Amino acid sequence: MSPTSAIAALQQALKCLPGVGPKSAQRMAFHLLERDQDGAREILVSLAHALKTVKHCSRCNNFSVTELCNICASSHRNPGLLCVLETPADLESVEQAGIYKGMYFVLMGHLSPLDGIGPDELSIRQLIQLLESGQINEIILATNLTVEGEATADYIGDIARKRDVKVTRLARGLPMGGELEYMDQGTLSQAFEGRREY
Repeated sequence: MSPTSAIAALQQALKCLPGVGPKSAQRMAFHLLERDQDGAREILVSLAHALKTVKHCSRCNNFSVTELCNICASSHRNPGLLCVLETPADLESVEQAGIYKGMYFVLMGHLSPLDGIGPDELSIRQLIQLLESGQINEIILATNLTVEGEATADYIGDIARKRDVKVTRLARGLPMGGELEYMDQGTLSQAFEGRREY
């Protein structure tokens, strides 16, 4: 493989990262090869180690290096409360907020028939088994507020209700510090619909 084709292959590989286009991939490749070969080696070793050791938690489907992740193995969590999220990044955001003490289930995406992503690609069967275990009292739908996220929430909500599990959805509306004049119509509509007594 010539140096030119090796660089092109590296650039192509870097483009698989979210938000990385041809120019960004080119800058990254040149930076790693020209100025930070030690960093490139560290990325290589870390990535190889992660690919070898990281798997999915058998209960919540999040990334884990053990059969059960630290959250699922904890005795300090509410086992009857289950928050369903799209990605491990969403779970990290909720955990960093430090306000939720229940369990999780990570879908690893959302329903998107146009992209060929159906219930089987999202481990819905594993979620159904969890709901049928009798341990879950309430399921909190925390999917994103996109068309796909809403469709996924509706689908999972129907499954949970058929199993007599209480279904709730994260509140939607105005963000803290937001100004009404800058809010879009959908956000304002959800804020009015979700209003509560003050």
